[in-house]
Amino acid sequence: MGMNYIWDLLIRAENEGLSKKDIYFNLAKTYSPYMELSPELINADFVEKSVEVNPYYRYHDIFKNLFHPENIEELELRESLLDLLLHFLAEIDRKQGMNKQEFFVRFLLRDIEANIFGESIRDKMQLFTKQEKEIIALNVIRLYQTGDEFFLLKDTMKRLFKDCILYVKSEEKDELLVYLGQKKYDQIQQKVQLVLETFLPIGFQIEIYWENHFGIIDVEETMKLDRIVTY
Repeated sequence: MGMNYIWDLLIRAENEGLSKKDIYFNLAKTYSPYMELSPELINADFVEKSVEVNPYYRYHDIFKNLFHPENIEELELRESLLDLLLHFLAEIDRKQGMNKQEFFVRFLLRDIEANIFGESIRDKMQLFTKQEKEIIALNVIRLYQTGDEFFLLKDTMKRLFKDCILYVKSEEKDELLVYLGQKKYDQIQQKVQLVLETFLPIGFQIEIYWENHFGIIDVEETMKLDRIVTY
């Protein structure tokens, strides 16, 4: 899927782990009057750090005199100014396209970074991707709004860990069984711990199963020899 707008490119860059500071906008040597970005590969699905832009596509009134062909002075300064202004305009684009919920997510993630939720939460959040952080933050906001801890715990776990299955045993006691379907290692343990610290209802006991599922009668996939854990 191609990109045509500066704001679209910055979002894609963040999703690829790049910082806005890594992206440099410069005046395209040749460009289409119908496109804002002028990549060598129109349908490229990756982000290059040096980006050629047609600044006249949407911002003609701002940039019409910046690169006048008769002005050959301070070219390097004008190129830097173009980059700064396009970054600023891209941020305006993004804010205009955001709804109230997206602002709340940004505010919450900023508070986590500022250590308002404690060092443990702040440090563990660094293990997640940008999209995963947004999933957690959105469900924390929904938790404040609805108080439905268990539903949001289940939703968060299933969206972050694709093979995750949760079982609730509440006939005798509030007990949660979690099957992760992946190897147990330190980073994944910390990720799971953050979700549990955030959403697990008070009083629930939890048992986590990693690679091997516990056996369930009449469910063939869980009754394979050497791949069963005892519950």
